[in-house]
Amino acid sequence: MKKKKIIVTGGCGFIGSHLVEVLSKKLSNDIIVIDNLSTGNIKNLIKKKNVKFIKADIFSDVNLIEKYFLNVKIVFHLAALADIVPSIDKPSEYFNSNVTGTLNMLQLAKKYGAKKFVYAASSSCYGIPKYYPTDEKSSILLKYPYALTKKMGEDLVKHWSDIFGIKSVSFRLFNVYGHRARTTGTYGAVFGVFLAQKANNKPLTIVGNGKQKRDFIYVSDVVEAFLKAENLKSNFEIFNVGAGNPVTINYIAKKISKKVIFIPKRPGEPDTTHADIRKIKKILNWKPKIKIDQGIKIMLSNINYWKNATIWSPVKIKKATKNWFKYLK
Repeated sequence: MKKKKIIVTGGCGFIGSHLVEVLSKKLSNDIIVIDNLSTGNIKNLIKKKNVKFIKADIFSDVNLIEKYFLNVKIVFHLAALADIVPSIDKPSEYFNSNVTGTLNMLQLAKKYGAKKFVYAASSSCYGIPKYYPTDEKSSILLKYPYALTKKMGEDLVKHWSDIFGIKSVSFRLFNVYGHRARTTGTYGAVFGVFLAQKANNKPLTIVGNGKQKRDFIYVSDVVEAFLKAENLKSNFEIFNVGAGNPVTINYIAKKISKKVIFIPKRPGEPDTTHADIRKIKKILNWKPKIKIDQGIKIMLSNINYWKNATIWSPVKIKKATKNWFKYLK
């Protein structure tokens, strides 16, 4: 009897590579990683016999990808274009990847009888929330093309679940941090940026006054949520994935370095992100294990990893965000 396959799109990225690493320990399944390496890094991928890497694009390489869906058991769909400003500059590319790409994966999952489809959605769909903590029934406020395309992807997943019976889960991820987080871009992950700056003896760049709060969730906790999705009995569910305990950017910065500089606040950003995680606790029996201070210690213990990371200067960040400022005026 052939092994059942697990497909992970975006498996060379930050969260995807951690998911693959954990899945690879279960030798009863073969893991197919599909990634075009536009943002992911092949160095992130664990080398094991039951892990196979396919360099392919979920939008343009469907014919190449299709044969790997034979005997598929579960699809973890994490491949997507991220970041706000590029989505404003290149909305069609974001639509192709995040919407049509998701549709392509759903079609293949349906055709080859996948038992479960797990989608990495984004808490950006809430925009600037009307209340905190924010639960899954909160109003949707799509502030920019990235958020729009991720929500459209989620809507497709729900629709394919409703119409074609594909059991699916959508995880609205809050501020995920951990090893391999990206360090560049106008909205580079805070921890990745700070640690790269710390490792290279540069001041930490704090956006605005640093009093804004973010709901940081450690990557291993996110992976655990993805794994628990496999056992969900209902046809479709949406879950927030966060720590449910937001902290200020200043708090994070002080734990990492005494050298900081402040750059202008970006419009359109919420002052707080705060996930209401009661639903995922109740239904999936999941809760975060890594508290923020512990997570920071883990990150700092691997500070040398960030030594060779690419760092954007404050000037470059300001220049890159100019279209974002124009967009909201």
